[in-house]
Amino acid sequence: MAELKNLERDLDRFNTRLLVAALFVLGCFGLLAWRMVVLQVVRHEDLAERAEANRIAVLPVVPNRGLIVDRNGVVLATNYSAYTLEITPSRIQGEIESVIDGLAQVLTIEPRDRRRFKRLADESKRFESLPIRTKLSDEEVARFMAQRYRFPGVDVRARLFRNYPAGEVGSHLIGYIGRINAAEKKAMEDWDDELVANYRGTDVIGKLGLEQRYEQELHGTTGFEEVETSAGGRAVRRLKTHPATPGNTLVLSIDIKLQALVEQLFGDRRGALVAIDPRNGEVLAFVSKPTFDPNLFVDGIDVENWRALNESIDKPLLNRALRGTYPPGSTFKPFMAMAALASGKRGPGTIIHDGGSFNFGGHEFRSHGDHGLGPVDMRRSIVQSSNVYYYSLANEMGVDLMHEQLLPFGFGRKTDIDLDGEVTGLLPSTAWKKRAYKRPEQQKWYAGETISLGIGQGYNNFTMLQVASATATLVAGGQRFQPRLVREIRNVVTQQATPVSGQAIEPLALKPEHVALVMNAMHGVTQEGTSTKVFAGATYKSGGKTGTAQAVGVRANEKYNAARLSEFQRDHSLYSAFAPLDKPVVALAVIVENAGFGAAAAAPIARRVFDYLLNGQWPSEEDMAATQAGRSVAPIGTPRRAEDVPLGELGLPVQAALPLPVVQATALAVPAPNPAAPLRATR
Repeated sequence: MAELKNLERDLDRFNTRLLVAALFVLGCFGLLAWRMVVLQVVRHEDLAERAEANRIAVLPVVPNRGLIVDRNGVVLATNYSAYTLEITPSRIQGEIESVIDGLAQVLTIEPRDRRRFKRLADESKRFESLPIRTKLSDEEVARFMAQRYRFPGVDVRARLFRNYPAGEVGSHLIGYIGRINAAEKKAMEDWDDELVANYRGTDVIGKLGLEQRYEQELHGTTGFEEVETSAGGRAVRRLKTHPATPGNTLVLSIDIKLQALVEQLFGDRRGALVAIDPRNGEVLAFVSKPTFDPNLFVDGIDVENWRALNESIDKPLLNRALRGTYPPGSTFKPFMAMAALASGKRGPGTIIHDGGSFNFGGHEFRSHGDHGLGPVDMRRSIVQSSNVYYYSLANEMGVDLMHEQLLPFGFGRKTDIDLDGEVTGLLPSTAWKKRAYKRPEQQKWYAGETISLGIGQGYNNFTMLQVASATATLVAGGQRFQPRLVREIRNVVTQQATPVSGQAIEPLALKPEHVALVMNAMHGVTQEGTSTKVFAGATYKSGGKTGTAQAVGVRANEKYNAARLSEFQRDHSLYSAFAPLDKPVVALAVIVENAGFGAAAAAPIARRVFDYLLNGQWPSEEDMAATQAGRSVAPIGTPRRAEDVPLGELGLPVQAALPLPVVQATALAVPAPNPAAPLRATR
């Protein structure tokens, strides 16, 4: 009986355990079924997308950067593809230096390649792919690929590289591109999502010049590829492709042949020249000397070249046309004459006696050495460049009236040219001085400070861009345009061209008789005045004004002697001009730093520009050498036809990129001298 009870108890225990086990199994199957429903029904769409994403990689397709061509279609910025050897630091096994040493046994890796890579690594994140060698040959690619298994984290990639065929010609206006740095990546965080997405896969960005200003136009639209990948991430096949759209083409108003000519005329001297078409604001030449080769920056400039450019006393990286400010010297006098006429302070026939100096408050302001010009009216004051006439005019007008009359011409304000980094220059006023200085005695404007302003000295400091733009406004009778380097933007897909230049702004209400008087006087400068010898034999009529601006002052009892001064202390040579006289198609301003009298160095360059634009003439070799040396007057030797000078001879690309019509033009921030310092002739 006891055995039967034990058997029943064991059976009940077994049944209980079996029930519990069955319930547990059923529960597990229930959980599996519930999870299956969640995965297959509730989250089906989301998980299907994830699975597809794991199988399909979406890769950005970087667009070709847009071309930059001059007004005649000569290519100034283009692209080419090449292989680069790149290292991704986060994927490297061991020390990077050891990996580079191993690579050096397979390929040639120079010390400068190592230094450039180190600089890039310091500026980038570890997961980014960084170049250690660029522009590999096919043989070098094959050699590395045979040893690739030894170098995890190192790979060969095809990249697009920017190329500037003209080299140093026009480098300041064209600019260059470079690798996107940390500051630029930080700035990109403020971009909208669409623009950020358009830069996926892009490693470079415009850094300077037009490359920087027109970055969005040049970049293009990024495409993408959908690629099926294996579990290991290897591409199996391409599923879908959305091609990238190349960037737009910038068609410049610049004549690169003229640009090259002017840069050659400067030789080894420093300075700037800006030539503008007063009919539409198109910039024909935009020169800053010395220049640099933008190709050095494309794949990261090496330390040696950077040091040579950055530490040079000549400051080749300074865009003197855009950021170099200088006293305008006597090139300011035609505008002072316009201010006098407009304000009623002087009429054309008002006679001032020029005795060689102007005395104010016991201080002598010098003119033309020990002799004067005698009786001087307004026309003769410009033709013969009388300092006394403008000393007295400045005293009569006062600084604030001068500021009021000259500011509309653009002095002391940005022209809004299509380049970043333009400086304002300085057209002084009493209000400016109160803002600029802290101590009350410094904020006060002294009457003696006004005198030197009349001849373009003292606090006056402007860019050649401002002087050229003001000259263009004057000879256009007050009509004003925003200076533009880009003539049109051409869509490479639709071939639609969008004009950029020719944007008129509110004109100045200049009286035609005032404009005619000043232009006639500036023509007299070339016929009987300070630049007569330079324009001897010219087949066209032009107008101009020489200027000589002080870099340093001299004492009252001393005379200026260039031979006793170091080069950087000598006077600057300036010239502003326009041509032809009746219907000007070009207005320019040029400065040759520390080169002396305006007619000696600056005016001859202006003459060659006019000869090229109006007559299609290229200087003879003798004339070119004489102009470069600063000892040329009228052209020397028989000039060549400009069309006979091949582009290749100038180091310019021979092939044109676009079938553009040839358009003929014929239809260092220098500190201001002490305003109280004695002044001499500034002709």
